[in-house]
Parts: sequence; structure tokens; C-alpha cells
Amino acid sequence: MKTHLNTLFVTTQGSYLAKDGEAVAVRVDKQPRLRIPLHNLDGIVAFGQVGCSPALMAAAAGAGVTISMLSEHGRFLASIVGYTSGNVLLRREQYRRADDIQRTLSLARAFVVGKVVNCRAVLLRAARDAAQGDRKDALTAAAKRLAGRLIEINQAETVDILRGLEGEAATQYFAAFPQLLTQPSPGFEFTKRTRRPPTDPINALMSFVYTLLLHDVRSACEATGLDAAVGYLHRDRPGRPGLALDLMEEFRPYLADRLVFSLINRGQVSPKGFQTQETGGVVMDDTTRKQVLVSWQERKQEEIKHPFTGDRMTVGLLPHLQARILARHLRGDLDAYPPFVWK
Repeated sequence: MKTHLNTLFVTTQGSYLAKDGEAVAVRVDKQPRLRIPLHNLDGIVAFGQVGCSPALMAAAAGAGVTISMLSEHGRFLASIVGYTSGNVLLRREQYRRADDIQRTLSLARAFVVGKVVNCRAVLLRAARDAAQGDRKDALTAAAKRLAGRLIEINQAETVDILRGLEGEAATQYFAAFPQLLTQPSPGFEFTKRTRRPPTDPINALMSFVYTLLLHDVRSACEATGLDAAVGYLHRDRPGRPGLALDLMEEFRPYLADRLVFSLINRGQVSPKGFQTQETGGVVMDDTTRKQVLVSWQERKQEEIKHPFTGDRMTVGLLPHLQARILARHLRGDLDAYPPFVWK
């Protein structure tokens, strides 16, 4: 199984990544700043004005190291991946399932159930930790509404109906976000989910962490031999990694949203670390971005017991294990795909 703790994040503008033997060398103003063997890396994420040599691209692709290119503020631009030595029979079955309406519905429902169950768990955990009062009552009520949505989701007869219910559940979940703040924090107000661009610091944090999560999930799909572009809940669209977005759904609440509110509630990020652009979009400064990256890597090193296999593992391995469980289901080894559910 691929390593997961060693992702190289390059945020210094003007950096250049080059191949140095069997390693990647990071240079700034032609001066060496860092050298890391490729076999120690799972991925490279470059932000903004960062160059990369063709030789390094080829070496990284051959070593199974994905290079993701992002804008300076974390918007995904492109990725460089090598040949996938996955089982062709696995991919053919993946494609057949995507063309089967009922099998597509079954998998799409599993992804949505995993997401909504984990959204509800986040709210219930926050309610348990909250003192008695309006905040606790609001979180408990929101979790109860999501429980009602789960009943409807399990009864959905088409993927289109399922997508509509998923959207309604997401709206109810996001409506409870202000209650996830342990105390009022001027500058960290949240009204609704906004993207392209995010219009407040919380949305900016969410979009950034979602991008990091997508990088890891997409790498997990490729490492397993699955086609990251062919999904079930997220249908085919040029340039969109549909399957990676499918698998990502069950991890958003547990991995990404909890991290965002932990950073805010612990005072690890400040409203001063965000700027509003002329377009109305909100972006984070370098110091805040680096704090998020460090916290993201630390989060991936925490241990958890997998609810399906019972194995103890680090959080960073969860996308890789779920991708392999999905592959087992597609091969016929499992009757159904069990999404990751946080307990």
C-alpha cells in the first residue's frame, strides 16, 4: 500500500522542481533548498508560480508520484500522473457498472449515505461536547433532520432523486455550521456554502482543504487501478475526476470539515490571515496556508480503527483502503460497497 504521510507541498513562489538523481530537488533563485528521494513521496502539490522540469515529471510518473498543480490560492489546475498498471478487467467492470442504471444507483446511494451519516456524526459529536443551551439544542435538531433525510435517501428510486436529496441534506448540514464554532469569532461568520470564489474565510478554508483531500483520493483511485474519471454519483464530464469526487464525499465531514473548525476553535488561524479580492473572493495568506498544510499532515497521522475491517490505521490511509474495498466490490468479492462511517 502506498505511503501517505509524505506529500511535498511547495508554496514558495518562484520555486523550481528538478530531478536530482533519484530525488526531487527544490531550488529557489537557482539555489538548492531541499532534496527528497522520490521513493519517500506519495505526491507533490505545487502552489502558484512553481516550475517543474520534464525530467522530474517523467521520473515522478514512473515512481507513481502524482504532481498536482494548484493556483497560489489553492484552486486545482492540473495533475501529472503516470501509467496506471491496474487490472484491465477491474476497469472494464467499473465502466459496465457506470452504464447500468440500478448498479449506479446502488453505488451512488452508498456514497451519499456515508456522507450524510458522517455529517450527522460531526453534529452529534459537537452537541455532545457543547454545554446545555441553544447551541446544543440547535446541533441536536440539525442531526435529527439529517436522520430523516437518510430514510428518504435509502428509498430514492433514481440517481436524480438521490442527488436532489443529497443537496437538501447538504443545505441542512451547512445551516448548522455556525453552531460548530465553540464561541463567537468576529471574522469567521458563515451563512452558506460558496465556491468559485469562496466569499468568507470559512468557505476559503473548506475549499482549500477539499482540494487537498481530492488530491489524496484521486491518488488512491489511481494506485488501486480504478479510473478516477468514471464515477456514479458524479457523472462523466471532461476534466472531472468523477470517481474521486464520489469517494471523497464520505470523507468531507470527518477529514475536512472537522479540521476547518478545529483550526478556528483552537485559534490556529485568524481572520487577519485572509484577504478579500476585488472580485469578492476571499483568499488566505502564506502563513495561514502553511498552518493549514501542517495541520492537514498531522491530521493524516492520527490513528483510527476502520469500522469495516477492524484494522488500526492512520487516517491518511483511509482513502486508499476505501478504494481497495470498492475494487473488491466491483470484482464481486463483496455484495455491496460499505462506505466509511465514523464512529
